[in-house]
Amino acid sequence: MTEEQLAYLALTQVPGMGPARLAALLTAYPSPIGAHSAPFELLCTVPGFSRAMATALKETPLATGQKTLDAAEQLGVTILLPDEPEYPMLLRHIPDPPPVLFALGSRTLLSRPAAAVVGSRDHSSYGASVCRQVAGEAARTGVVIVSGMARGLDAVAHTAALDAGGTTIGVLGNGHGVIYPAANRQLYERVSAEGLLLSEFAPGERPHAGSFPRRNRLISGLSRVTVVIEAAVGSGALITAGTALDQGREVMAVPGNITSPVSEGTNRLIRDGATPLLEASDLLQHFTDLGTPSAKGNAVPPNQPALPETLSAAEREVAELIGGQPSHPDQLATRCGRPIGDVLGILCGLEIAGVVEQGPGRVFRRVERSYLSS
Repeated sequence: MTEEQLAYLALTQVPGMGPARLAALLTAYPSPIGAHSAPFELLCTVPGFSRAMATALKETPLATGQKTLDAAEQLGVTILLPDEPEYPMLLRHIPDPPPVLFALGSRTLLSRPAAAVVGSRDHSSYGASVCRQVAGEAARTGVVIVSGMARGLDAVAHTAALDAGGTTIGVLGNGHGVIYPAANRQLYERVSAEGLLLSEFAPGERPHAGSFPRRNRLISGLSRVTVVIEAAVGSGALITAGTALDQGREVMAVPGNITSPVSEGTNRLIRDGATPLLEASDLLQHFTDLGTPSAKGNAVPPNQPALPETLSAAEREVAELIGGQPSHPDQLATRCGRPIGDVLGILCGLEIAGVVEQGPGRVFRRVERSYLSS
C-alpha cells in the first residue's frame, strides 16, 4: 500500500467514522494524509464533525493504517479499497458504500451474479427445508448465495450452497479472526476455503449491537435479489429486506403458516408488495442471463436492426451492452460503471423507444424487429 492508502485506511478506523463522515472529510481534505494533519478547529467545521469526532481523529495515529494491514496479512485477509478493481461494483452504488472491505477466500465471487438468502435464527423445519431447496438449486445454477453467517437459516443457506457444489459469500458482523457465533467455527472455516468471507470491520473487531444492521446492507447490496425464508416481526432478516428496497433491489418472501411467529414477517412482506417465492424457479427467473454470455458479450445478432440515430450516447452504450443476450440491470450497471438508478432510467427510455423489452425477472432483451416499423 502507498502512504496515502495507509493514511486512508487509518481514517476508516477512527471510532465513529462512518461512510458519510469520511466522504465529507475527504471532500474538505482530498489527501488522507492532509486530513490527518488538519488543524483541530478546522476539522470541527467539516459537516458531521463534532468536537468529539475531531478529537477521535486526532487520537487515531497514522500508524493505525499499517497496524490494520499487518493484522489482515497475518490472517491471509485482503484489503479492498474503493479505488481498486476488485472492490465490488454493486457496492459502489448503494447509499452508504463501505469505505473498506476485508476479504478472505475467493474474491472473484464479488463480480458474479448473487442472491441473498436470509431468515430466522429460530426457524421451523419447514423453513430449513425450503432454505436448503432454494439455496441449493440456485447455487447449482451458478448463483452465488449471500448470507450473514448467523446461526439458523443463514447457516443453512451457506451449507446448502456448498453441498450443492456451488459457492457462497458470508458477510460478517465482526472482523476476521473472530468467530461469532462460536458454534459456526466449522462453517467459518469451510466458507473461507470454498467461498468468501467478507467484512467491513477490521480484523479482530468484536461484534456489537450496531454492527449487524451495517452488515445487512452489504448482504443485500451484493445481491440481485434478497429472499427472506422465515422472519419474525423485528428480525434482522426484515432489516435486510428493507435495505434491499432502499437499494432498488428485488425482495422475495416465502409465505408461511399465518399462525407461526416466524412466518409473520414474511407474510407481511408479501402483503406489502414483496414477490412471493413458491418454488426455486421463481428466484431463478432473475438469473436467466446465467450461462448464456457470448464470446464477446455484446455482439448483435443478424436479426437485430441497427440502433436508431435518435438515441443518446448513454442509451446507445447500454443497448449495445445488451446485444443479443438477456441482461439484468445490475449486470449492466456493473459492466458500464453507472449507478443502478441511472441504468434503470436509461432502460426505461429504451423501452419507450421500442429498442428493448423487459421479460420475467426484470431481464431486458433487444427487440428483434425494426424500430421504424409501424
